[in-house]
Amino acid sequence: MYQPRHFEQTAPEQLAALMQAHPLAMLMHTDANGELQADPVPLLWQPGETPGTGWLTGHVARANPLWQAAEGQSVLAVFQGPQAYVSPNWYATKQTAGGKVVPTWNYAVVQARGRLQTFTEREPLLALLHALTDAHEANQPHPWSVDDAPADYVDSLLKAIVGFRIEVTELQGKWKVSQNRPAADRTGVAHGLAALPETPAQAAAMAGLVAGNAP
Repeated sequence: MYQPRHFEQTAPEQLAALMQAHPLAMLMHTDANGELQADPVPLLWQPGETPGTGWLTGHVARANPLWQAAEGQSVLAVFQGPQAYVSPNWYATKQTAGGKVVPTWNYAVVQARGRLQTFTEREPLLALLHALTDAHEANQPHPWSVDDAPADYVDSLLKAIVGFRIEVTELQGKWKVSQNRPAADRTGVAHGLAALPETPAQAAAMAGLVAGNAP
């Protein structure tokens, strides 16, 4: 990933927060024919003892060729966070730059690399389903649990999936949130995004990121 230094995000807690808030990653690997494949898969981040290290875990259908093709292979998981179009009309410097301003796109993204290892044993698979479900049901008024489903039904589903772990060896974050613009422009971008009619959640989240970079 092209990584200008002023957009680089290295804080482990920020990288973890994005992966946890946007867990549906695009998981990329090379298949048996040498073709690049990309599968959307929700992943669970489990931090290691050292900041910036950890594991990603998930599962796919047994019918999905990913688990056989990517076994033991280095894979790339891309987590896309908030993103939004930025209009040059929001730049305070538009009036002083002789019109020399252009649109851009702001975004926050995390890329995780590591080797994928699969597992099919019942107990680890069941533990993974519990962990994923508990994480995503946490904000529900009455969280659903795997235990709410009949045991024989869960057992049949476990036979239809394959779990995997990715020991993350490289974690990169890129926060392109107008850090390369003057403070007045960053303020203008934050206000512009927040003032959009029926501001979408993505734009509102980006407005917050941009505002956080203003002094």
